[in-house]
Amino acid sequence: MAEFLYRVGRWCARCATTVIAAWALVLAAAAAAFVLFGGAFATTLSIPGTPTEEVTDHLAEALPEASGGTGSIVLATEDGEPFTAEQQAAISALIADAGDVDGVAAVVDPFATEAQRDEQQAQIDQGRSEIEAGIAQAEEGRAQIEAARADLEASRAELDAAREQFGDSAELDAQQAQIDAGLAELDAQQAALDAGAAELDAQALALEQGATLLELAADAGVVSADGSAAIVTVSFEETQMEVTPETKADVREVFEDAPVDGVEVDYSSEMQDSVPQIAGVSEVIGLVVAGVVLVLMLGTVVGAVLPLVTALVAVGIGALASMSLSGAVEMTSVTPILGLMLGLAVGIDYSLFIVNRHRRQLKDGYDVDESIALATGTSGNAVVFAGATVLIALVALNITGIPFLGLMGSIGAFCIAVAVLVAITLIPALLRLTGLRILSRRERAARESHESRERRPDPRPMHTGRAVLRVLVGLGALVAVALPAMDLRLNLPDGSSEQHDTTQYQAYATIAERFGEGQNGSLLVVADLDEAPDEAASLAAQVAVAEAVAGEDDVVAVAPIGASEDGTTMAFQVIPAEGPTSESTQELVHDLRGLTVDGVADIGVAGSASGNIDISEILADALPVYLAVVVGLSLIILILVFRSILVPVLATLGFILSYFAALGGVVAIYQWGWLADVFGVDTPGPILNFLPTLLVGILFGLAMDYMLFIGSGMREAYAHGAPARQSVVLGVRAGRSVVTAAAIIMTAVFGGFVFSHSTMIRPIGFALAFGVLVDAFLVRMLIIPALMHLVGDKAWWLPKWLDRVLPDVDVEGAALERRHPHVEHAEDAEAAKG
Repeated sequence: MAEFLYRVGRWCARCATTVIAAWALVLAAAAAAFVLFGGAFATTLSIPGTPTEEVTDHLAEALPEASGGTGSIVLATEDGEPFTAEQQAAISALIADAGDVDGVAAVVDPFATEAQRDEQQAQIDQGRSEIEAGIAQAEEGRAQIEAARADLEASRAELDAAREQFGDSAELDAQQAQIDAGLAELDAQQAALDAGAAELDAQALALEQGATLLELAADAGVVSADGSAAIVTVSFEETQMEVTPETKADVREVFEDAPVDGVEVDYSSEMQDSVPQIAGVSEVIGLVVAGVVLVLMLGTVVGAVLPLVTALVAVGIGALASMSLSGAVEMTSVTPILGLMLGLAVGIDYSLFIVNRHRRQLKDGYDVDESIALATGTSGNAVVFAGATVLIALVALNITGIPFLGLMGSIGAFCIAVAVLVAITLIPALLRLTGLRILSRRERAARESHESRERRPDPRPMHTGRAVLRVLVGLGALVAVALPAMDLRLNLPDGSSEQHDTTQYQAYATIAERFGEGQNGSLLVVADLDEAPDEAASLAAQVAVAEAVAGEDDVVAVAPIGASEDGTTMAFQVIPAEGPTSESTQELVHDLRGLTVDGVADIGVAGSASGNIDISEILADALPVYLAVVVGLSLIILILVFRSILVPVLATLGFILSYFAALGGVVAIYQWGWLADVFGVDTPGPILNFLPTLLVGILFGLAMDYMLFIGSGMREAYAHGAPARQSVVLGVRAGRSVVTAAAIIMTAVFGGFVFSHSTMIRPIGFALAFGVLVDAFLVRMLIIPALMHLVGDKAWWLPKWLDRVLPDVDVEGAALERRHPHVEHAEDAEAAKG
């Protein structure tokens, strides 16, 4: 590989303009692909096969009108007074216009809904009065029938007495027939009265059942109790994932083009566009900091510009090409931003490694073209290896079986691959055009005068007591920072997590204040009956399910939504006591799924809150498996590189500590609210559910990079005969400058996303920035060298049979250096630098 990269670097340097033009064309093609094929980005996440997805799919077949996506528009009067009649009329007109937007199934008028609810209550009250009057009338009729029957029985008794006294006669027989006819008529009246009474009982039962349903739904209102706020529910024809930004924008435009005087309008997260903003002020600041670090390390502006330019080219291609797939692949807005974040950070660092090596070789007297080729073959080889570790870890996210997470990993891996290709091809071309200007004037003058630098004496090994202290301090700090990770709670951010000046937060806050927290995370409960019911049985089943659901803890209201044509599937809106990310709502979802009701075959739960809970639990279950795969991969890679057993074990344990420390920092700030003002956390809450899994793959790759640049120097010194403990300090001295610069640059780039506009991106940016700092400075440059000192020669022990089996990967390209000119001079210079 090193020899191949040597030839690649030499060719790219000779054909510099061709290479630059080719990459410019690739960038233009990626931009064109995005313009032509880019589509909508999803605002919600889904995993096929979850209980929520199964219920949603079933509902789409049985009750299609209840399976489409929804969003909320929150209206509130500016003065806090109830809506006036004029305001209500204007709002109702806007709602009617919004209902005509293409892609909108229905827009529910809250005032009409409340009026309908009042009308239903009035009808129930009137029905009760009519039934009571009917019952009283029936009782009166029954009394009259009994009185008439008593009179007829008395007449029959008199007739029987007369028959005994005078015997039978035609007149008595006529009277007997008349009495019998009267009794028969009374029996008919009694039967009619009984039938009427039974019908009244049935009507009373249905009326009371309707009253029960209305009472259970009382707290699911869409107009606040004080009349100053209202919720407009928008139902879309497509599912939540498939609603286009254009449809949402058209609905918002209806309300924005004709504002109602004195009424504020806010939109829930589901009503917002999902087109990502791939760069902001904070991201630019991160790049500026990276540029300053590059200038300080490389000593020239030209040298600092090259890594920045190549990184921007790489992320431009990676991000634009990724977003061009959004029209064909279900992709969240976080996915391309993650690719941008990774491509930018590693693109700068990988280019820096090659540029830094090239500068050192030029100062040692190498010819420009030869130095470019050799830097590409040596440092470029390390870049390819380092990039491959990150790429493999990201692609391995597909083994979790979670489609959106696998796609994130694949897109991130693609951006890493582009960054590597740009580093080993575009950097040699730009270095050829730059020539000796990559060096400062003083460095060029020293090169021309053939000044040599004095060789520094070999450093002494650290003291054992100091090594023990470093280990104890480092481990103590890591454990302390990692402790909050024990309280990790996962979910997706809701409106409460948004910045307080956003419309999403205002909508969430208004609903929470005027209607209750639970209204922001309503659940969709679906009940399947054992058999198709008639009208009366259907109503009874609705009441039975609603009462059973309402009987669960933390249920505020239950409102029927509808039933399938055959009546076997019923849907209900359930309002929990707390918000969608609360622990009580999570428990309620599981309790409802375990609920049993007579005559009901199955009860399922769907909705955004339920879906997020399912996804969070699946991700939590997948994390240990993925972590085990990555740890195993880490051990294999490091055994290949360092030809040791103990070094890979120590390095992998260090990665695990870095990982949990990064999670602990995230929990402390974004879940507990520590330093919330510093990091712009307006409302602490659960951690982004896919962050822990994503962090494993990314931080693993970066940790391996740092271990490679620190540990390979130790390995090389030990292989050249240095004592084990001295090789530790030689390796640290050789790699600390590049690792320090790389870590600061990555922290600056990732840190720029900590203040992103996206609530999903902010904790990811912090986790990566903090994880890089901890791994580079605490683990790789503090704890690992101290542990290596303590174990001494045992660090490099490897079974002989394994040594024979393992291939020689030669990451640093030492064999390549021996095959090309200036080898002796280069080795002397390297020894002088330690």
